[in-house]
Amino acid sequence: MKKWWGWGATAVGAVTFFMLLWQGPWWFDGSHLRRTGLEPADGVVITGFRTMLVALGAGAVAGLGLYYTHRSHLLSQSQFEQVQEQFAHTREKDRQEAEIMREGQVTERYVEASKLLASDNLTERLCGIYAFERIMNDSTKDYRTVVEALAAFIRQHAPAPPDEETTSEDTSPEGGKGPAEDVQAALTVLGRRTPSDKTDLVSPDLRWTDLRHADLSGACLEGAFLIGARLEGAHCAGADMSEASLNADDLLSALIYRSTKLPPDVASDERVRQRIEECERAGAR
Repeated sequence: MKKWWGWGATAVGAVTFFMLLWQGPWWFDGSHLRRTGLEPADGVVITGFRTMLVALGAGAVAGLGLYYTHRSHLLSQSQFEQVQEQFAHTREKDRQEAEIMREGQVTERYVEASKLLASDNLTERLCGIYAFERIMNDSTKDYRTVVEALAAFIRQHAPAPPDEETTSEDTSPEGGKGPAEDVQAALTVLGRRTPSDKTDLVSPDLRWTDLRHADLSGACLEGAFLIGARLEGAHCAGADMSEASLNADDLLSALIYRSTKLPPDVASDERVRQRIEECERAGAR
C-alpha cells in the first residue's frame, strides 16, 4: 500500500510541476503578462519564473536524494550492526560449545587417569601419573585438583613409618633405598609444575610421608606442607622449599645445599647451616 501511495504522490508532483512550468507565470503574475502577442518583457518574466521553478525543482530532487541516501545509509548501518551482533552471538555460542566439548574431553581424560592411578599394575600407574601431568599443564581449572590427587597418592603409597632410628645409610648420598618408582614419579611431576602465575601455586600436602632418599633435586615445593615428612637422605639440591611448612629437625638428615631454598626461619638455624656445609663438602669430594 505504501508503495502505491509513493507512486501516486510522485505522479501528482510531476503533473503539478509541469502545470506550474506551463501556466505558472500567468497564475502568479497574470496581471502583468499577455496571453497573446507576447513581448520581450513578458518573455523575461516567464523565463525568470520558469528558471526559478526549475531551480526549486532541482533543489527538491537533490534534497530528496540526500534524504533517501541518508535513509539508505542508516538502514545499511543498522543491517551491518545486526550482522555484527549475530556474528558475535554465533562466535560466543561456538566458543561455549568448544569449551564444553574441551571440558568434557578433560573430564574423560581425568577419569581414565584416575583409573590408571588406581591400577595394581606399576606401568599403568606410571601412565596415570604422567596423564595427570598432561592434564595439569593443559587445564588451569584442573591444576589444583591434579596436585591434590597426586599428593594424596603419595600420602597413600608412602606414609611415614613409625619412629625409627636414623641409620648411617639414611644420611649418606649413596646408601638407603628411595621411594617406589611410582611414588618418585609423582614427586617428580609435582616438583616440575610451573604455574603461570605465583597466585596459581598450589601447595601440595605431603605431611607425614616417607620421602627418605627421594630425588627432590630442583623440585618446586614452594609452600608445600612437609610437617612430619621423613626426609632422611632426600636429595634436595636446587629444590625450592621457600615458604614450605617444615621444621629444621626434618632437614638435619637430608641432603641440602646452598642451592636449596628454605624458609628464612629454617635457613637461619645453625644446625641447618652446618648440615648444608657438610653436604657441600661431601659433594665436592
